[in-house]
Amino acid sequence: MKVMRVDNLKVMPDPLGLFFGKVERQYLVERGTAGLVVAMVKFEAGAGNRMHAHSGEQVLIVTEGKGVVATEAGEQIVTPGTIVYIPANEMHSHGATKDSAFAHWSVQTPGDTRLKP
Repeated sequence: MKVMRVDNLKVMPDPLGLFFGKVERQYLVERGTAGLVVAMVKFEAGAGNRMHAHSGEQVLIVTEGKGVVATEAGEQIVTPGTIVYIPANEMHSHGATKDSAFAHWSVQTPGDTRLKP
């Protein structure tokens, strides 16, 4: 067993250029250490990520603020208590609205992330 606190974890860089605006990403469980990848992601107002897909499934658990989750078919506003399931290979994006910071837990199966061309 390993016990952690999110406020003691380092903020990870964005090597893919996935995010725009100020975004902090902190991993509790990283790739290669378990069958899941678990991260806390915090977005300042107006920040988000570009349309992308993961080769594995992803669940977002909204904890703070007001955000937007989108697919190529449309978008929805999400608030604390909302849980979003994203199937493998579905193009999507998520981030804060222009007037609110936003945070969520991301739980996903390990795999690749690709940006929309």
